[in-house]
Amino acid sequence: MKIFLTQLLILAIVTGSTAQSKKQVLNNNIAAFNSYLQKEMQVWQIPGMAVAIVQNNEIVFTKGYGVRETGTNKIVNTKTLFSCASTTKAMTAVCMGILVDEGKINWTDQVIKYLPSFTLYDPYVTRELTIQDLFTHTTGVGKTDFLWDDNNLTPDEILAKMQLVKPAYSLRSSFIYQNIFYLVAGKVIEKIAGKPWQVFIKERIFDPLGMVNTYATLKEIKDENLAQPHFLIDNKITIIDKDTADAIGPAGAVSSCADDIARWMKAMIDSSKYKNGRLVSPATWLYLLQPKTLVTESEYYPTQLITKPNFTTYAMGWFQQDYKGFKLNFHTGSLAGETAIHAQLPDKKFGIYVFGNLDHAELRHALIFKAIDLFELGGNTDWSTIFKHLYDSLHTISENEYTANIPVQTLNTQPSLPLEGYAGIYKDDLYGNIKIMVDDKQASVIVNNVLSGKLSHFHFNTFKVVYQKIQYQPDYYTFQFDNEGKINGVSAGGYVFKKE
Repeated sequence: MKIFLTQLLILAIVTGSTAQSKKQVLNNNIAAFNSYLQKEMQVWQIPGMAVAIVQNNEIVFTKGYGVRETGTNKIVNTKTLFSCASTTKAMTAVCMGILVDEGKINWTDQVIKYLPSFTLYDPYVTRELTIQDLFTHTTGVGKTDFLWDDNNLTPDEILAKMQLVKPAYSLRSSFIYQNIFYLVAGKVIEKIAGKPWQVFIKERIFDPLGMVNTYATLKEIKDENLAQPHFLIDNKITIIDKDTADAIGPAGAVSSCADDIARWMKAMIDSSKYKNGRLVSPATWLYLLQPKTLVTESEYYPTQLITKPNFTTYAMGWFQQDYKGFKLNFHTGSLAGETAIHAQLPDKKFGIYVFGNLDHAELRHALIFKAIDLFELGGNTDWSTIFKHLYDSLHTISENEYTANIPVQTLNTQPSLPLEGYAGIYKDDLYGNIKIMVDDKQASVIVNNVLSGKLSHFHFNTFKVVYQKIQYQPDYYTFQFDNEGKINGVSAGGYVFKKE
């Protein structure tokens, strides 16, 4: 009996020592990550960030850094709201998965079964498009963000315009990232569930997970603890107007905080389980994360130049690649002046989510690989320095391309008409309208009743446009004339708008 008690005592001591050792390792990893983030956040000049980490299906770390708004003492905490942007897509896929589990829809169903009036340019694609296709960016339709960004179209108006978009490739033959089809998915959810997507996602995901500080659309937010977007302008971090993705909500409108997003991340790592149940069945959870299509090199993240993955795929709202022999599921989110990234190493039950309030500050990518190295796979690569060099180089290339496309100015020229002669409304069925006004010898423009700017003569019948949005680079509008010397259109952004 004494020997048995002694063995139990030794076992208890060893077990306690092991638990203490694991806790110490965790604390050391958190301290190292925390120190790295704070140092590199200064390098990238990011005003504010928030992070959540899940390990072994447990939330082990949430923290806010910096400020919500540069030049203030409005600190970021774990309840500060940031835009989830396109990391919303995985949530919308789960919403559809819930309806699949309830037997109300199948992934292979045709979209027109539920939205009979939805029409695309190609009748074949209209007929054959399936529910799964809405989530995989393989519809054949190229980028159409002009339909919601700097536009005031309603969701239904956006969908109606899709029939005017010519295909960029044949159905399921390639990959081009596409936001609008997630809006279509939201409309299907609304049709089946009998309630709007934003109500459904709250009732079926946010409420069950206890995400009490998460909002499906920007217009719902009244909380002042909200991160403001920033842009680097003339080497100065500058606050810009907050962008909204409410018009395409299911693709990228959710806002959340570190505390709440940790609950979502934990559920998705643990096969969608939460305290009182699960969001979707185990089979549906696996289906959502199975690779559905290959991602072309041109459509993948520039980080591939450094991480050199053997495969790049897309599931249902998730990009995927291999890293050190493990599958990595992840997705970024980007709106003007705001960033997010959600990454999961499913075989290790590990996940990290990073929010930021500086436009395309790609420290987010560095932090996911740093965290995976620190907490799970080992390694001391300075990802921030490597990615900073990469993205600075790409930014320089982009700036050079923009500069190269600026027209070569011919000096001492005059426009063909008095300034008032250029006023009017110029329209395109797909791209919208440009309204040019002249007041007190100053020409101004408003694009799609949203984006405004000032025009100044550049040369001949080309005018330089400086937009009110300070993060936008100047544009150049060239007016076109008919054989009678009358203006019949204007070329702007590579498109020709016809004068009414």
